Amino acid sequence: MKAAPYSLAGKRIWVAGHRGMVGSALIRRLQSENCTILTVARGVLDLRDGKAVSEWTRANRPQAVFLAAAKVGGIVANDTYPADFLYDNLMIEASIIRAAFEAGVEKLCFLGSSCIYPKYAPQPIPENALMSGPLEPTNEAYAIAKIAGIKLCQAFRSQHGCDFISAMPTNLYGPGDNFNLQNSHVIPALLRKAHEAKRDGQSSLTIWGSGTPRREFLHVDDCADALVFLMQRHSDLEHVNVGSGTDLTIDELGRAVMKVVGFDGTLTHDTSKPDGTPQKLMSNAKISALGWSPAVSLEAGLTQTYSWFLQQERVRG
Repeated sequence: MKAAPYSLAGKRIWVAGHRGMVGSALIRRLQSENCTILTVARGVLDLRDGKAVSEWTRANRPQAVFLAAAKVGGIVANDTYPADFLYDNLMIEASIIRAAFEAGVEKLCFLGSSCIYPKYAPQPIPENALMSGPLEPTNEAYAIAKIAGIKLCQAFRSQHGCDFISAMPTNLYGPGDNFNLQNSHVIPALLRKAHEAKRDGQSSLTIWGSGTPRREFLHVDDCADALVFLMQRHSDLEHVNVGSGTDLTIDELGRAVMKVVGFDGTLTHDTSKPDGTPQKLMSNAKISALGWSPAVSLEAGLTQTYSWFLQQERVRG
């Protein structure tokens, strides 16, 4: 549902998780909102420590909170350390949401993940698919923690009238992404592999699986814009999907990456590697009805992300 406009102008806004890809994008986006941005370094405040988080929140008096802090990792990390992913994320979100309530924060936006949905959810995935089936086992711990965050926001809203909302972004990419081939997601991995193939004079770029699975991607600056939009214009119990509303095959993505990098080789497949889910597309009907749509095209987003990657490579050496 539409809410009365919530202005960020003149407000003290805490971006929890400001060093991450989404948190950094939120900092960039909030520069134009005439607000005071609050951040705190990990070495100063352990976000898992409820008492310390409550004390910091009372002392710094944020009026709005973007809860983008989380312990994140790829499939291997999620599958290897489920206790860490479940415990750390539960404690981070519980500490911040409780502290926001105690300090009288006016509005909070909790950032979740598309992995909250069942492994075999309908496509495109509507918000009401939540808890309608079994989760993907490899990241179940992380998904359960994020579902708990949604439910905690809903509980504080129902019991105490707190204006706490939740947003679930699709697969994100952009500046600040992780380009380590051991644990990166598909876009940064393909960008790095195409870059190295071009640099080393290779004749082909190899992608995992058949190349036929379909995936949805959203530039992180679009995600940040959507989160600010929801903070300003949305107030409801149910979470909101944040996505582009379109998807493409991994083959199509590979060719788009090759074009941006300027690699003229061929695209080949390692079919010994798994395809994963045939399609994962979230419905963006709800946020579209509220009046938001993404502005960054895939080609423009890939070009900008590759430029950022090259800049980091030059800095490193």
